[in-house]
Amino acid sequence: MRWLVLLLAGLAAAVPAAAQNPSVAGLPAEKVDVALVLLSDVSGSINDGEFHLEKRGYRAAFTDPGVIAAIRSGVRGRIAVAYMEFAGAEQQRVVVGWRVLASGHDARAFGAAIAAAPRSFAGRTSISDGIVAALALLRQAPFQAQRRVIDVCGDGVNNSGPRIALARAAAARAGVVINALALINKWPQGYLYGAYQVPGGLTKYVSDQVIGGRGSFALEADGVASFADAIRRKLRQEIASR
Repeated sequence: MRWLVLLLAGLAAAVPAAAQNPSVAGLPAEKVDVALVLLSDVSGSINDGEFHLEKRGYRAAFTDPGVIAAIRSGVRGRIAVAYMEFAGAEQQRVVVGWRVLASGHDARAFGAAIAAAPRSFAGRTSISDGIVAALALLRQAPFQAQRRVIDVCGDGVNNSGPRIALARAAAARAGVVINALALINKWPQGYLYGAYQVPGGLTKYVSDQVIGGRGSFALEADGVASFADAIRRKLRQEIASR
C-alpha cells in the first residue's frame, strides 16, 4: 500500500541529522532558521468558495509585516518553506515546492504562488498520510535547518489512511515539530457533517492527537472568514519560535 511506502519514507527521516545533511556528503546545503511545510486540508468538506478564501488567507499572511519580521528575526534571517495539499489516503501533492524566504519580496511571491495554484483534490481526510508525505519532503530538502516544522491546517478528523499516532511518532523520532490550525467549519458539506463533530471539539482533537514536538501548539480559526488572521498569528509564532 502506498501509505506504507510513505510511512517508511517518513521513518527514514528519523536517521541522525549528520546522515541526512547534504553538506556531510560534500554537497552544498543552504543554512536556514526553519524548514517549514505548510500542509493544507482540501478534503470534500471544504467547498470551492471556502477553498478560495483559504488561498487568499495564505496570500495575505505572507504580505503581513509581522510575518516578514519573524522571517528576518532569526540567526540567519531566512527560512525554507513549501506548500502541500492533502485529502484522503494517497492524495498528497506538493503545490509550491521549496523556496527560501529572506525578504518581503520573497514572502509575497510565495503567497502569490499559493493563491494562484488550482485545487488538488476533494475527498476524505487523511491527516496521517499528509504528515508522512510532509516528513518525506523535509527529508529531501537541501537545507541545514535549526528547526523543522510541519504546519497542519484542516477542518476535520483523520478518517482515512493509517492512525495518526504512527505518523506523529515518526515525526517525533525525526525531531520534527507538528503544529496545527483547527479550522472550525460549522456547515461542512452534506453527508460529511457527522464526521466533523468530535467530543470536546476539533481544537481539542488536534491538540490531543495531531500536534507534537518541543514547543508545539494548536490554534483555532472560527470559520473560514477568520482564517487569514489565524494563519498570520500561527506563522509569526512558529517562524519566530526559539
